[in-house]
Amino acid sequence: QVQLVESGGGVVQPGGSLRLSCAAAGSIFSIYGMGWYRQAPGKQRELVATITRSGTTTYADFVKGRFTISRDNTKNTMYLQMNSLKPEDTAVYSCYANISGLIIPTRAMGYWGKGTLVTVSS
Repeated sequence: QVQLVESGGGVVQPGGSLRLSCAAAGSIFSIYGMGWYRQAPGKQRELVATITRSGTTTYADFVKGRFTISRDNTKNTMYLQMNSLKPEDTAVYSCYANISGLIIPTRAMGYWGKGTLVTVSS
């Protein structure tokens, strides 16, 4: 089985920074596209950023210039560096990854982590 585990959330003051991590573990053959999503209280989940296996990135307009997505394929881990945080960035941040397993290496499936809470407040 495959699991995604996020870490790095917490409470930070406006203007501060946090770095989230998403580690994939299990019977993994290859990890393809990965991404970060967030869901604020009472709102729908929204896409924050994505990264391909080769490192091509995309960002939602509301985080451009403030957040940076990256990954370390040798560690099966993705990161989200969040700078200049705003109160409206408060949300549960979840990671998503398209992963093929050792049993059927040619078949990729989507996996979600359980999320980590980021609270931006003074």
